[in-house]
Amino acid sequence: MTAKTSDAILDRMMALHPKVIDLTLDRVWRLLKALDNPQENLPPVIHIAGTNGKGSTQAMIRAGLEGMGKSVHAYTSPHLARFHERIRLAGELISETYLTEVLDECYAKNGGIDITYFEITTCAALLAFARQPADYTLLEVGLGGRLDATNVIDPEVTVITPVSIDHEQFLGNTLAKIAAEKAGIIKRGVPCVVGPQEDEALEVIEATAMRLGAPLLVYGQHWHVTTERGRLVYQDDRGLLDLPMPALLGTHQVMNAGAALAVLRHLGADDAACEAAMTNAEWPARMQRLKTGPLVDIAGTAELWLDGGHNAAAGIAIADLLATLPKRDTYLICGMLNTKDVGGYLSPLAPHVKSLTAVSIPGETNTLPAEATALAAQQSGMKAQIAESVADAVQEIVAGSPDCRILICGSLYLAGGVLRENG
Repeated sequence: MTAKTSDAILDRMMALHPKVIDLTLDRVWRLLKALDNPQENLPPVIHIAGTNGKGSTQAMIRAGLEGMGKSVHAYTSPHLARFHERIRLAGELISETYLTEVLDECYAKNGGIDITYFEITTCAALLAFARQPADYTLLEVGLGGRLDATNVIDPEVTVITPVSIDHEQFLGNTLAKIAAEKAGIIKRGVPCVVGPQEDEALEVIEATAMRLGAPLLVYGQHWHVTTERGRLVYQDDRGLLDLPMPALLGTHQVMNAGAALAVLRHLGADDAACEAAMTNAEWPARMQRLKTGPLVDIAGTAELWLDGGHNAAAGIAIADLLATLPKRDTYLICGMLNTKDVGGYLSPLAPHVKSLTAVSIPGETNTLPAEATALAAQQSGMKAQIAESVADAVQEIVAGSPDCRILICGSLYLAGGVLRENG
């Protein structure tokens, strides 16, 4: 008999529901009840929603809490190279043995009834968290908030990072509708840290919090963050912090850092813990410089970068960062999903790059064909061509510009494939 592995169980879980996304909490509540409600036995939860910056904010909160000497569970999605990345137990990625155990238990307790992959794997994460001691649990929302599978807990504090247009087919076609879904994580009487928002989104968040009597800690009202002479300056009613810039690159990370600091200060973090949040945070595929591996070998003297951002706001953030890097000819290798606003993502990048090489995302049924990505790039004002693979694209680019900067971008699914290939 073949030994069970997490991959085999995950493959079976993919077949439990005809849809990848089907937003409701009914199936989650049913399975959690069968598992004796592990969500009621979690270490204090920090619940994070938003369109952009959830993972980076979570990474900085975790670094700060660990800087306080706390042990931290963390849940995030999607994974990049391996599913294990989604579940971190007291600071360490879940082991293959334990992951297999909790997945198998959830699969058995579900009894073959319809449930989505994200729902059943979220239940597995909650089960693992409930059975291992820690001081805090960080939960990142998968999609939306109100009907997300993570929204089954009583949190210590909630966080809403910047909200923008994304996943309209599931969350609504206006910023107000999307904000309402994100604000669904706000709980009665529970403090909520709010990152920078458009007025339309902030009005919805404030109205939800008022209805539930949830205290808000809002950027620009209760806390402020800026940069000065290469340092990050944060201020709230407890005073001012003068800190190193975040280890995570990009001007947008300053705002994510501010939200993380607001959470940490609310939890009583000292200055040293806040500094640890800036210097110790790590988050793969967020303007990550690749320094070793087969793709780096192909690149030679060229810089090789990787980013998984995939919507218009991410395109703006990456463009802002490219504008601040030392001047060097920059080329994009881009693969995207067919559900994304390709033009909205690419347009901000056009002024900063020499050309784009489009690829299809290997093994991804929802990939946008490379030809369509190249056409969108041309319509955004870029020179564009296609390649069969990322490795081919790197080779072709460095043949003509050996000392350039190459950014592989457009999708977390593409980024995951790159990390596996370059591992």
